[in-house]
Amino acid sequence: MCGIAGIFGENNLSQIEAYISEMTNALEHRGPDSHGFWTDEKRTLALGHRRLSIIDLSETGHQPMVSACGRFVITFNGEIYNHLELRAHFEKLSRENHGKDILWKGTSDTETILEGFSLIGINETLKMSVGMFAMAIWDLKEERLHLTRDRMGEKPLYYGWSSKNFIFASELKALRKYGLFNNEIDRDSLNIYMRHNYIPTPRSIYKSIYKLEPGTKISLSLNDTESNYSNLEKKVWWSLKEATLEGKKNLVLDEQQNLKQLENCLLDSIKLQSVADVPLGAFLSGGVDSSLIVALMQSNSKTKINTFSIGFKEGDYNEAEYAKEVANHLNTNHTEYYLSFQDALDLVPRLPELYDEPFADSSQIPTHLVSLIARKHVTVVLSGDAGDELFGGYVRHLQAPRVWKVISFIPKLLRPMISYLLLLISANILNKLGNHLPKNFRINFLGDKLHRFADRLSRLKDEDDLYYSLVSEWENPSEVVLNSKEPENFLKNKSSWPKELSFEERMMYLDMSTYLPDDILVKVDRASMATSLEARVPFLDHRVVELSQRIPLKQKIYEGEGKRILRKILYKYVPKELIERPKQGFGIPLGEWLRGPLKEWAEGLLSEERLEREGFFDAHMVQSRWKEHLSKRRNWEHSLWSILMFQAWLDSN
Repeated sequence: MCGIAGIFGENNLSQIEAYISEMTNALEHRGPDSHGFWTDEKRTLALGHRRLSIIDLSETGHQPMVSACGRFVITFNGEIYNHLELRAHFEKLSRENHGKDILWKGTSDTETILEGFSLIGINETLKMSVGMFAMAIWDLKEERLHLTRDRMGEKPLYYGWSSKNFIFASELKALRKYGLFNNEIDRDSLNIYMRHNYIPTPRSIYKSIYKLEPGTKISLSLNDTESNYSNLEKKVWWSLKEATLEGKKNLVLDEQQNLKQLENCLLDSIKLQSVADVPLGAFLSGGVDSSLIVALMQSNSKTKINTFSIGFKEGDYNEAEYAKEVANHLNTNHTEYYLSFQDALDLVPRLPELYDEPFADSSQIPTHLVSLIARKHVTVVLSGDAGDELFGGYVRHLQAPRVWKVISFIPKLLRPMISYLLLLISANILNKLGNHLPKNFRINFLGDKLHRFADRLSRLKDEDDLYYSLVSEWENPSEVVLNSKEPENFLKNKSSWPKELSFEERMMYLDMSTYLPDDILVKVDRASMATSLEARVPFLDHRVVELSQRIPLKQKIYEGEGKRILRKILYKYVPKELIERPKQGFGIPLGEWLRGPLKEWAEGLLSEERLEREGFFDAHMVQSRWKEHLSKRRNWEHSLWSILMFQAWLDSN
């Protein structure tokens, strides 16, 4: 795992090495073990690299790396898990086609894929690769630069134009270190950030800077460096849409067959992802996904695997005790660490440094804290992320179809009246009512959820509107972000979605396309890499993803329960009673903190005078929500957090 950066088209050759050095130094946390850069002054190109040594710890794994044939140069972030299999394949091809053996210099996956580029080309090598990656490849023969990203978007890659030069990097902080960087904040990107609490691909917070789409390769020559986004040569070499459509055509109805195939596929994914020349472990929360990954991982291992969980000493925001029970049953080498809320609070001022683009998923805090604990013991961890998106684990996947059935029975003319009546009842009173319901029916923040529902009820035209509302924090961000327009985005472009999916399947597909790469995987990547820890996600082996699309919905969601097929596999390894319990979630009491220990910090960032001076937000609207939150009339923790994370980010840049 590493950090990469590059400059293309920089005419100031006396400065290009200094620029690329500054850019790669900004990524030291992603690669503390070594660094390097490669320049081609004739073509005004510089490639930079920071290395976290995982496979082949020797100098033969150093990057940027030049292929043996001398045609390709690569700077590469990620892992190719099946590279040993690819090596054997390329060795056979070399003997058959060229009558000679490949003379390998080392054992790195970087050298393996470079040889593949030489033998079968870039696109074919990518299609054969099982892994997570973002890479830049310079083709000296064709004088073209290629940037590409893995199928599901596990590894980040930003690119774009600044001062008429083309630049790219793993994180924005490296782009800002480019000596001529002068890009303005994009208010339209801020607008859509306020809706989702993250900025969707391909946009970034800066004008003319973009995120590369998963499964995509862009290519450009020196003549293209002053071009723009719409003129780039772009090739989609793997498509989730195509995988979904192919899966629908080839559904496997036999549940026993699916159980066996999925278990074997996950076992193979975990086996490949457990290869490392450094200590390795796994995150364990005690939920279905992480418990399944750990159970299969332990079944693959002759020794105890390392597992990690954290809990909070205070309050009910804790599942560490359940993780410990699962770890004890599986007999792992388990490390749990109980934090105080103060540990989490102390992290808040550092968040803009870790997430150097506005990002407002508050679970970013515990994710980074568990990464800090794990890094004291290992360099690589496996994570249970993506089980929810692939197998129907989110509450919206279960409840939204039921909610829509109720809404669809309400005549459209009556919906405004019902909305009005719900809003007449104080959210605070409804919240108290929700807390006093019987335990199995208790609903946290019942009043806020009902008021949110009432606010949006009359505007819902169909199921997709309901989903869009559920994944929206600010329902009309154009009202709060001044001088902005909400940009066109994937979630509103129904023509690009696969046809003939059920409502549940559409939600899962849209989550896999947006929320997973732009929120969940961003959170995990930045939280772990800030500690120089590599996080791997076995569920995102593309073979697992493609197999999941061939499994019928009823084997994922059944009688109000999600991830049915995963549970059936898990219960072969872990007793059902250790897993089946009311879901608490691993979060933080954000709303309480904003009224208490974080109040002074928040007051400074949300002051009316400051907001009016900076001119990004409608100060009156923000202050109204802040006052309602402080008075406990409403719980606006998440919508306020989105503004606070932008304001804190603005302060740090």
